[in-house]
Order: sequence, then structure tokens, then C-alpha cells
Amino acid sequence: MTGVETWLDKKRSNPGRLAVPEPSSVIQLPWKAEVAWVASTCVMEGEDVAEAPRNVLRRLIEEAAGEGLHVKTGVEAEFFLLTPEGDQISDPFDTSEKPCYDQQAVMRRYDVVREVCDYMLDLGWGPYQNDHEDANGQFEMNWDFDDALRTADKHSFFKFMVKSVAEKHGFRATFMPKPVEGLTGNGCHAHISVWDAPGSEAKTNVFAGEGDGQTGEVGLSERGKHFLGGIMKHASALAAITNPTVNSYKRINAPRTISGATWAPNTVTWTGNNRTHMVRVPGPGRFELRLADGAANPYLLQAVIIAAGLSGIRSKADPGKRHDIDMYAEGHKVRGAPQLPLNMLDALRAYDKDKELKAAMGEEFSSAFLNLKMQEWNSYVSHFTQWEKDNTLDI
Repeated sequence: MTGVETWLDKKRSNPGRLAVPEPSSVIQLPWKAEVAWVASTCVMEGEDVAEAPRNVLRRLIEEAAGEGLHVKTGVEAEFFLLTPEGDQISDPFDTSEKPCYDQQAVMRRYDVVREVCDYMLDLGWGPYQNDHEDANGQFEMNWDFDDALRTADKHSFFKFMVKSVAEKHGFRATFMPKPVEGLTGNGCHAHISVWDAPGSEAKTNVFAGEGDGQTGEVGLSERGKHFLGGIMKHASALAAITNPTVNSYKRINAPRTISGATWAPNTVTWTGNNRTHMVRVPGPGRFELRLADGAANPYLLQAVIIAAGLSGIRSKADPGKRHDIDMYAEGHKVRGAPQLPLNMLDALRAYDKDKELKAAMGEEFSSAFLNLKMQEWNSYVSHFTQWEKDNTLDI
């Protein structure tokens, strides 16, 4: 196939691209046993396509492994169940002001949740939690953490599976960052730890330990501290990857929602077990990056985490002061913490200025990504909206 048909920054005159299946990634569809899903390595003329997201991640995993670091992650991929037209939530009775963990709302969509969870059990993913989330019509389903590439493959398949099962039941599942105005958006929080070996060979959590200072107090080793420092150092640029759409910035810069909180950050801060910051350290040996949203590419999300973390370890980056306040109520008291980008253009500009992160992600990938995303931004700003008529017609 040609790369241009899959949103790679290629021309129709370029040689054909080949997707080489990776046998270890094969998943037989639990709901259609004669069909299999398989992740592939994109190649062109015998060489890996540098801008293909899965290739970017594979390269960074190899780079980290060369330094004895094996990243394991888990993701919380939130989603909404909407009507087939996508214009409203699917459950007209899901109207509670604070619907999080609402048992009645869960049971009204139990058939969808149960089917997806049963499939994850069949696949051996180790699902351990399903719940109604903070917004009306919103759900979250969690499974065991794994090596970064395996998590990315599962994340990619999970989105496909949830959409397929929802369609079967007459609904439309969306991972759009902010699909309903006034409601909490879809996050994709990533839980991150680093180990001494991949897979079942892992014995030692490299992040666990009592390092110096405030990170040591919450159970992070010195390398854990510096990995976190890399995330903080590159946060504004990293947002271009973790929050890659125009709509993404309606989530991280949203006003207070109906439930009372957005559960999304807008400032580059970290904390202990406190969900109002960009990074939370819930316990020893790991941390949660709460920045990413449902639009994040599963492979690029993992890749940029590794790229920023390796940068932090190599430069011995300091994550800065730990803030233990409620950022939603007292965020104005924090001095000197950078604000996250206000929109996609700001994020793309921050990424373009971050030479170190661009190089880590790959110059060819970064150039292609910026080119395609600037086309998307230009398309958005050239779109004529009803807001313009409402606010300018009688000027």
C-alpha cells in the first residue's frame, strides 16, 4: 500500500509500503473467531519506515534496553457510550450530577461492559476493574500492566474491541478527549515503572527505592526521580503527542465540569497520591502521568514517555518541588510552574522548539508529525463556525 493512504508523510510516487506481521502480537477476535488482528512492522524497500508510530516505539525500547532499562506501563483508556449518531450519551437516564461509580448506570450498560471484560479475560489480559466514570455516559476498564510494546498493542486492540462491541449493541463508543460540553473528558492516564528485564524475567523495579529529597519520600529511587524529571522537563512539548488534537485542549483547559472537577491537569506539577496534578506518585516504584487523553496514538504515547524519561536519566533532571495541594482549589498559589499549552498550535510550537525531544523521537518522524499536524491545525482555523456569526454578524 502507499504510505499517503495511512497518513504517513509520503507522496503517492514513493515506493509501496509493506506491513510485515509480528506473529507474537496475533489476537484471534473473541467475537469473530475466523478473523485475527495482528500488529505489523512497516517497511519500505527493506527498511523500517522511520515515521511509523510502532517503529518509533520499537526503536526507543531497544535504546532503553541498551541502558538496562525496561519500561512497563498500564493505561486507563476512558470512553463514552453514545447514540449511533454521536450527538448524545446513549443512556437517557444517566443524569446524576455526580455519576462516578453509579451502580444503576453501570447495570444499564452491563452487557457491553461484561462482554468486553469477558473477552479480556479470554485473552489473558488480567482485567481487574470496570467502572462508570466521572461523566454521564463515561466508562473505564483496566487490565494488568505490561512491557511498553505489549501495552501499546493491547491499547490499540482495546479501542477497536470496545468500538466493535458497542456497535453490536447499537451504541457508538468514543475515545474523543472532550465529546460532550460540560462533562469530564476522556483521559488516558499512564502508570509507569522501569525494570531490570523485560516480561517475566523482570525481578527488580528500578524505580523503587528511597532516593534523595521529596521523590525519595514517596518511594522513588534516584533513577525514578530523574525519569520523572525528564517528563516534567519536556511536558509542554510532550503534550503535542499525548494530546494530539484540537479537541484535546478542551479537556486540559476546561472550566469546572458538572461533577465539580475536570480530573485533567493544566499545569506542569507533580505530587504524591493526589489526582489534581499532572503527575501522581500513588505509591513506591511507579508514577501516573495524567496528561494524555483518548486521542493519543497508543504507540506514540509509550514512545514519548520513554524518550522524555531517558532524557531525564541521562541529564539527571530534577522534577522540581512536590506540591501536595488541591490544584483545582489552590492552584493559583503555585508560583513558577509552567502552564500546559492552551491549544494544539502552542503544543506543536513547543514540540518544534524542543530539539532534544524531537531528536529522541526521530528527526524524520518529528518532521512528518509536525507537517501533518500543522495541516490539521490550518484546516481547523480556516473552518467557518457558527460562533463567528453569533459574535460578529452585527459588529
